[in-house]
Amino acid sequence: MSASLGEPLRFASSRDASAASGFGAALLQGLAPDGGLYVPERWPSLPVEAFEGATHLPAVAARLLAPFAAGDALAPRVNEIVTEAFNFPAPRVVLTDDDRLSVLELFHGPTAAFKDFGARFLAAAFARMRPQDAAPLTILVATSGDTGGAVAAAFHQRAGIRVVVLFPRGLVSPLQERQLTCWGGNVRSLSVRGTFDDCQRLVKEAFLDESLKGEATLSSANSINLGRLLPQAVYYAATSLEIFRKHGEPASFVVPSGNLGNAVACLWAKRMGLPIADLVLAHNRNRAVPDYLATGQWRPRPSIATLASAMDVGDPSNMERLLALHPGPGDLRAAVSATSVTDEEIRARILSGYRRYGQIWCPHTATAAEAWERLPKLKRAAGRWVLVATAHPAKFAEIVEPVIGRAVPVPASLAKLFARPAHCQEIDSSLAALRGVLREKV
Repeated sequence: MSASLGEPLRFASSRDASAASGFGAALLQGLAPDGGLYVPERWPSLPVEAFEGATHLPAVAARLLAPFAAGDALAPRVNEIVTEAFNFPAPRVVLTDDDRLSVLELFHGPTAAFKDFGARFLAAAFARMRPQDAAPLTILVATSGDTGGAVAAAFHQRAGIRVVVLFPRGLVSPLQERQLTCWGGNVRSLSVRGTFDDCQRLVKEAFLDESLKGEATLSSANSINLGRLLPQAVYYAATSLEIFRKHGEPASFVVPSGNLGNAVACLWAKRMGLPIADLVLAHNRNRAVPDYLATGQWRPRPSIATLASAMDVGDPSNMERLLALHPGPGDLRAAVSATSVTDEEIRARILSGYRRYGQIWCPHTATAAEAWERLPKLKRAAGRWVLVATAHPAKFAEIVEPVIGRAVPVPASLAKLFARPAHCQEIDSSLAALRGVLREKV
């Protein structure tokens, strides 16, 4: 079902369609009351013609997001929110003479990862939604590497907001850990004795904990939050429009996939009418999604540590949204394909990308490149393929540099982190431990 521009649009839980909220309320709540994820009750129809004259990210974002905020108090402020949030580029780097293969670089934001898009949108939206005399808001975020840094940067020193970042101890890269722990002030960093799945579980348990509901106002900045995921649809819209305007053909994407927020964002953009053809999900050895497509059985499992650590997710939250859009394995197989890549293949693809294209790729981008390489030659030759580069390789220098035999240039935004002192607290992977932190006075 489609929604016309200006018609109020509400968001239902992925578990109970009768539990619906408006745009701003869904952003603040993060998770639906029943533990489900918010999905649109109806879909705006946004064909290519709806974006006439919109060539830059903020302009595309304003057109794309306006129908979702229609009727909400945030609606008049969408333009200023996206202007503040999307103040850095997302360039598409062409790799072949015929423009059949390119890389979408999503790492030019403040923390050099694609998570900057959603985190900055959410921070800009929250700043305009909360009155100055509102009770303090605590944002919980579980991270396998990049999300926590992006959220911390976006919300650092925002009045009336505390950020609590949970990351798995010893399972993020050294630079990522620095980026998670260098803030202080209104940002608390918790090193959890467990995996990313444990961190994600703790966040969900905290939202559903009755004793906490009366003590703290909680929200989430993970991709379970609508305000993180919808802005990520913007760069898929902008890229597909660029390719369609240039070649008259739709774009196909290969997306490094872990918690599936990035993949869902692409599918949502396609559902709205953007010119997007195929979508390939590139997973590391955490292969719950490829196995589901192969067997029809959904079997989440403990996560496995890999070189592409931001994708080390064994029970991806956004599978609920994926299945809400494409229920059942057959329907999902018609919409996406998925493959699993080993660490050895990741290293090999980092090297071949450097030698063949002069590109330096992080392990996640190399996972996407390997997935594209596996496609049938005719399929590769017929499409306009875009590899989604989710993080700057400098964030994984200890992996990349030995493979390519040279130093990886460090962006100025990341270099600043090394001058900041680290602040971190280690906790058990129990709700009681997290509850104790949340009850501490700010």
